[in-house]
Amino acid sequence: MNTVLLLIIAVVALAAGYLLYGRYLCKKWGLDDDNTPTPAHTVDDGGVDYVPAKAPVVMGHHFSSIAGAGPITGPISALSLGFGWLPCTLWILIGGIFVGGVHDFGALVASLKHGGKSIGEIISANMSKRAKRLFIIFSYLTLILVVAAFASIVAGTFGTTTSTGDPAPAPETNASVAMVSLLFIVVAVIFGALVHRRNAPIGVSTILGIVAIALCMIIGMNFHPLYFTYGVWMIIVGIYISVASVTPVWILLQPRDYLSSFLLYAMLAIAVFAVFAGHPSMDALPLVQSDECVTPVFPVLFTTIACGACSGFHSLVSSGTTAKQLNKISDAKPIAYGGMLLECVLAILTICAVAFAFSYNATAEVPLQGATSIFAGGIAGMASSVAGGVGSGMYTVLFTLLVLTYSAFCLTSLDTATRLARFMFQEFWLDSAAGETPSNVTGIKKILVNPYFATILTVALGILLGFTGYMKIWALFGSANQLLAALGLLAVSAWLANAGKKNIMTVIPMFFMLCVTIASLIVNTKTQLGVIAAGGADWGPYVQIVIGVLLVILALVLAVEGVQTIFKKRA
Repeated sequence: MNTVLLLIIAVVALAAGYLLYGRYLCKKWGLDDDNTPTPAHTVDDGGVDYVPAKAPVVMGHHFSSIAGAGPITGPISALSLGFGWLPCTLWILIGGIFVGGVHDFGALVASLKHGGKSIGEIISANMSKRAKRLFIIFSYLTLILVVAAFASIVAGTFGTTTSTGDPAPAPETNASVAMVSLLFIVVAVIFGALVHRRNAPIGVSTILGIVAIALCMIIGMNFHPLYFTYGVWMIIVGIYISVASVTPVWILLQPRDYLSSFLLYAMLAIAVFAVFAGHPSMDALPLVQSDECVTPVFPVLFTTIACGACSGFHSLVSSGTTAKQLNKISDAKPIAYGGMLLECVLAILTICAVAFAFSYNATAEVPLQGATSIFAGGIAGMASSVAGGVGSGMYTVLFTLLVLTYSAFCLTSLDTATRLARFMFQEFWLDSAAGETPSNVTGIKKILVNPYFATILTVALGILLGFTGYMKIWALFGSANQLLAALGLLAVSAWLANAGKKNIMTVIPMFFMLCVTIASLIVNTKTQLGVIAAGGADWGPYVQIVIGVLLVILALVLAVEGVQTIFKKRA
């Protein structure tokens, strides 16, 4: 099949899903005529987290945060394992419409109905306090792993050395990306001040912001004096996310994510143009699982491709930051459900890029290796086929732009993940049913729920794990992330049951994701036992086995309690 035909089929299917299934969800959840004020208007926290914003601004934050590196690295990893492009494509399309989109949309709506609180508080209100605490412990530890991973990716993208201390393959490109990223933060702060404090028109400010981004790129590509090592950048990134986590959202998070979304939209536009310009065949990839592939498609495919189909991290974003900024309930569908399906488009475009890259690698002297190079090289290679191909000036410019955008994904998700972890840590110590808030608690709780304490602890743990080798336990992330998705769907199902609304559309995906998670944890545990039996294993396999067993127990305990809540209410 030609990549153009694949892209057209995928876009048509996703558009039909948005129009038809999205409308069905709104009808069953009673959102069509719901004009209830959102938490962004009813909760006053001094403009730190609860700040209403126009739909395009919130969409920019939400899409930038959920996209991250996932819809790029996931499909590339799955295709590299030999799963075949057809199973990957079907999971992206079916999973996005009926699992991931429902998960993201449901988490956002449930949070709106619970005062903009997180999934943990939704579980507390609809299941039990014990379930809330278990969920928050698990979510917080998962977010620490995310902070470690994304901080490491950003530092590696910026640094002159890799995480292992080896020289970076392209230090000049890394320094250029770092310079552009830093200038971009300055532009975002100025944009936020103009829009929220000077009441500048959003349209005019957006145009000026886009022009400023272009200038940042021109400056960064020609002037990039910051040649720091991986370790130095890890510390700088840690300081940055510490400040960003407690800064009012209108100063940095909203404007930066909004402006960075235009980079992402531009990347999508370039990728679509590239597919039509290069239109490579899918023949370089196996249609279904190749004979060399020894990894089982079920459940590994469904944990390898998470973002782009269904990702538990999304429910934390929907209920953690997006719900606190939504201006009106009718914005929930395009932002949460539409944002997920737009991410599916990015995942499909990644498959097309891999098809080109794998075909190019078959004869290239210097093959494209690594997720960043495969994606950026694949898109740039297809697009530049109209102007000289790989090695041309057009290829070089597009490759640098795409690497920059990839870095923007990671930095945005890193900032959001840190703020979400701060929310989780604070909520763990509070009894919302008793009316406890950070302002009215006393004693040791007063310290534990302090946003600065929660942030510093979170960043310290994340950066320390990034330095000490998060990759030793990274294999667990796919399963942990999809367990988050299952528990997010469980929380939404329990809320819908208690609210007397139809929840079959969340119950079925919830059971599927639970099966995927438990099966994946069993497979990983078996693999780690084999590593230990072979001898010479470090601490990584042992920790993975212990955590894997604990996650299975957690999944079963919360699933039993959730099912009891759902079916007791029905009875």
